[in-house]
Amino acid sequence: MKHAVKAALLVVGLLGVGLHSASYAATDKKTTTASKSKAVEQAKSGKSTKLAKADKGSKSLKSAARNTPIAKDMGKQLAGVGKSRKVAVVEPVAKHVRKVSSVLDDDPGRLALFSASALVIDQVSGQALVEKQPDVVTPIASISKLMTAMVVLDAKQDLQEVIAIGDDDVDSLKGTRSRLPVGTTMTRDTAMLLALMSSENRAAHALGRHYPGGLNAFVHAMNRKAQALGMTRSHFEEPTGLSSNNVSTAHDLARMVSAAARYPEIRNFSTTAEAKVDLNGKIRDFHNTNALVRSDTWEIGVSKTGYISEAGRCLVMQARVADKPVVIVLLDSNGKMTRVGDAMRIKRWMESASLALERRRV
Repeated sequence: MKHAVKAALLVVGLLGVGLHSASYAATDKKTTTASKSKAVEQAKSGKSTKLAKADKGSKSLKSAARNTPIAKDMGKQLAGVGKSRKVAVVEPVAKHVRKVSSVLDDDPGRLALFSASALVIDQVSGQALVEKQPDVVTPIASISKLMTAMVVLDAKQDLQEVIAIGDDDVDSLKGTRSRLPVGTTMTRDTAMLLALMSSENRAAHALGRHYPGGLNAFVHAMNRKAQALGMTRSHFEEPTGLSSNNVSTAHDLARMVSAAARYPEIRNFSTTAEAKVDLNGKIRDFHNTNALVRSDTWEIGVSKTGYISEAGRCLVMQARVADKPVVIVLLDSNGKMTRVGDAMRIKRWMESASLALERRRV
């Protein structure tokens, strides 16, 4: 009997252990399954979050790209490519870049000029090789002195007559300095040389003041000459260019430079690289304000620079470039050397164009 009871208890105990283990196994399985499900959901959630963030960032970048001025412009150009494709192109754009409409129409290159107004005229054909805002009226600073010289020469005044620098010739408008003290005497042609070569304001003013009828008559003659040359959008108030009311356009100045090139004295004086001048018994050195006249690579017939703050840096020239006689007008250049840089770019462009044409002919 005792053996039967012990056997029964043993069976019950073994059954209990088995049921308890099965319960734990089921619980572990549920826990593992739940953990795996949670992990999968978290992974999916994390992936979705990352994708959402990436998609949001991508949309922000695309939106920012589409809102740039260049992208908007490119978007307009690409509007007809296809509705299913959106393109936003952002490329660096050079300042003041324009396609040159002349002998290089088939050349994909571009000529970048940094002067606010620019004009290059072929003097043989009269064709504009380069144009950039050529009709904008702007102060012209000492470019005015070319007109001053023409008016003096038109009056047939004695170039060997001695004139003096007076108090009235001192710049009270801008307060510019001069190497010509009050009381300095010189011949009229020396005054013209210094006005054209070194842009001496007192010399230019003295030329106008010693004109028959005085300064008022001289200024009147300047404007009359401008009208005769067809410079309809130009006006002169005084002979130096210190006044910002001396204004013109690139087109008008091209006419003036072409006219000035017909005067041997202006051609000679404006392109003199340097000169030793006897002023009241003292020898002084003067230099041309245009460094290009000292270059062996340039053949310049007429040159004049100009600067006041209202006009910026200006340069006009009559020159022979790529075997073509041309007039170059550069106004309101941004930077001290920009006008020279623009002139060099124009020269290289014309020489390249000429070489390309010669190769095509061969």
